[in-house]
Amino acid sequence: MAYFDAASTEPLHPAAREALVTALDAADADPARLYGAARRSRLLLERARAEAAELIGARPDEVSFTTSGTQAVHLGVLGTLLGRRRAGRRMVAGAVEHSSVLQAGAAHERDGGELEIVGVDMTGRVDPAGFAAAVAREGTALACLQTANHEVGTLQPVAEAAEACRAAGVPLLVDAAQTLGRLPVPPGWSVLTGSAHKWGGPAGVGLLAVRKGTRWRSPLPEDERERRRVPGFENVPAVVAAVAALRARAAEAEAENARLSALVDRIRASVPRLVPDVEVVGDPVERVPHIVTFSCLYVAGEVILTELDRAGFAVSSGSSCTASTLRPSHVLEAMGVLTHGNVRVSLPRGASETDVDRFLAVLPEIVRRVRAAVGVESP
Repeated sequence: MAYFDAASTEPLHPAAREALVTALDAADADPARLYGAARRSRLLLERARAEAAELIGARPDEVSFTTSGTQAVHLGVLGTLLGRRRAGRRMVAGAVEHSSVLQAGAAHERDGGELEIVGVDMTGRVDPAGFAAAVAREGTALACLQTANHEVGTLQPVAEAAEACRAAGVPLLVDAAQTLGRLPVPPGWSVLTGSAHKWGGPAGVGLLAVRKGTRWRSPLPEDERERRRVPGFENVPAVVAAVAALRARAAEAEAENARLSALVDRIRASVPRLVPDVEVVGDPVERVPHIVTFSCLYVAGEVILTELDRAGFAVSSGSSCTASTLRPSHVLEAMGVLTHGNVRVSLPRGASETDVDRFLAVLPEIVRRVRAAVGVESP
């Protein structure tokens, strides 16, 4: 099976596996206690925190580990809105943010707050001028912008958004789920979130960083864990493995990005040539190295995925977070492109040229056969 769904979850990095096995024995005690085994757990946790902070350009006391990327986003959004309640009740977000951001915004609206959505162009990029105008409005407490879109791979203008937020005195939450370990962290963030299983760490570890000086207050009952930002017992072995993977991915990013980006370029160029009536979406240049999405007219993407699965390819369709509902992707809807028949290929670390060539060889016949089954004959 060729695994092409890294945007959903990246296979565990060998460095993470090695660190996890070691840490399972070395960090099995409660890091909040005072005996020797607990102190060892605490030391490993704080060492991982310091390394993560260095990798993202933060201070160790700004970094907390959560139980998922989604929890990191929810705590980041709702905690900042609560901390800045006196500044206002407005939240600004891009239209193609991950559902975790939009759902946190919806919860804020149900609590009497306001959510303003800033539109995107047909590549999926937020309009910087529109974003700046939105954050400058009276009563804005928080702005949110992802580093890169999880469905189409388009990079967002985070630096411009950060400058607009700085001028308006509004904190910026940056969801870096698709770029941590792959691309440098853009400057100017006030709150940064990520998810370990997106960069090759184990599932069940998220990263929440809150800049010193950013007003933040937990929306949950507090306890003494994780700088009082994240309640609950820390999974120290998983955190150690997550940071080992992040460090390893950052070290190999330059070479691996170039290789994966060339494979994505090949898919972007070949699919429209090999398959009629196909639209490749997302920015062809300003994009992450590992994601490409295309939409096939006349057929449902899920049917193509099923046939690709039988042919030995694991890919996804539509929104990775809402695909099980079979609802059209909110990302593709916001972009104004085809919302059905879409296939997202996201290449993991080590994806081979041979598998990409095999994918391009079987795809045309699969699409032709699926279309024929619903009475559409391809040229």
